[in-house]
Amino acid sequence: VQLQASGGGLVQPGGSLRLSCTISGDIFGLTALGWYRRTPGKSRDVVALLSNNGYINYADSVKGRFTISRDAAKNSLYLQMNNLKPDDTAIYYCNVLNKGGSYWGQGTLVTVSS
Repeated sequence: VQLQASGGGLVQPGGSLRLSCTISGDIFGLTALGWYRRTPGKSRDVVALLSNNGYINYADSVKGRFTISRDAAKNSLYLQMNNLKPDDTAIYYCNVLNKGGSYWGQGTLVTVSS
């Protein structure tokens, strides 16, 4: 399974970005998809998770601002980020799980600054 994340960039506080993750390879039987982020000196933390049965979970810090979604026909995962804050600055990674294991994209940098 290969993942390619894109959509990061520089945005002002209050702005929006949409991250995309294209999933290829053996995508049969995905059980969960998600977005994580890492800031310098910190661990990689979960941002949003989408299970195969439709269950969605968000980190408290992004609830009401971020939305995770999936387009199975396009083999893509998205993260719509609204009302961005400087604390959202991080490298964002997409992740999928299947019976074979856990797979990560290369990360895309989001910088929120005026």
